[in-house]
Amino acid sequence: MRLRPFAALSAAAVSVVLLAGCSGLGGGNTSASPSATDAAAVDLCDAQAPAGAASDAVTVSGDAGAAPTVAFTSPLDVSELQATVVSEGSGTPITAGDFVSYAMTAYDADSGEEIGQIGYEPGQLMPTQISADSPLGQVLGCGAPGERVVAAFPASESSAAQVYVVDLLSIVPSAAWGEEQAPVEGMPTVALADNGAPTITLPGGDAPTETQVAVLKKGDGYTVQTGDQVLVQYTGVRWSNGETFDSTWDKGGVPTSFSTTGVVTGFQKALEGQTVGSQVLVVMPPAEGYGEGEINSTDLKGETLVFVVDILGAQQATPTSTE
Repeated sequence: MRLRPFAALSAAAVSVVLLAGCSGLGGGNTSASPSATDAAAVDLCDAQAPAGAASDAVTVSGDAGAAPTVAFTSPLDVSELQATVVSEGSGTPITAGDFVSYAMTAYDADSGEEIGQIGYEPGQLMPTQISADSPLGQVLGCGAPGERVVAAFPASESSAAQVYVVDLLSIVPSAAWGEEQAPVEGMPTVALADNGAPTITLPGGDAPTETQVAVLKKGDGYTVQTGDQVLVQYTGVRWSNGETFDSTWDKGGVPTSFSTTGVVTGFQKALEGQTVGSQVLVVMPPAEGYGEGEINSTDLKGETLVFVVDILGAQQATPTSTE
């Protein structure tokens, strides 16, 4: 028995028991693409599945954000997706396009047995971008952080009927939120726009011959480890002329995700050992970037590169969880 994958997560980065399988609501990929933010006008309140006899039959105790105590009479007859709000959240409601952090515990609707739980500890689940047509959006609706929902899923071709308790933990900011740190002398300087987008100013002199990393903001979250998936915003400039060659901020300000081992060495050094919520400045020579060669306008060979990276979320390469 497996949990339905609310988030589009790499098979190498999640627990096979907890997050493999098919959602039964149009596929497992529930992370919205940048174009999905065009659907921000869609009211998530209207997207939330209605309560029903199955979801209403589940008794839940405990506070949102911690593993719940659940009771229901099994087998539970689940004919369609149902969602019952157990406790309301507080603060700003979520809207389509937001990235959210959440936790969930799943049960077999036929036997009543717990299948597993995940997300209650830092680093277990990547923040997910929510949309009105995703399973997570249809469960949480336009709830606010602290909301707890019982969701009853009918059986699909690949999974038996299941019951979830889903907690909305937080709305993830689009820029690093950590405590500002003192600048490092001799490194590039960074100015931030109101939305958090950085402008990088290079110092005079020769480019460094070794990778340099400085923390601009120190976050208070999970510490990124080798092989973890990360959710980041970034801007990269060429040392040779100061021109920006790539930036998530220039692509709608939508964060992107990847493994720390799936990027060049200098970028990897900027991520691993840092905490979620941090903003990191890294200067990397060609050897730890895109390789030695003659600097040109078509690729990044020979370039010393400068990145400002906002670390917004992370998921352990092998999440710890219960089964």
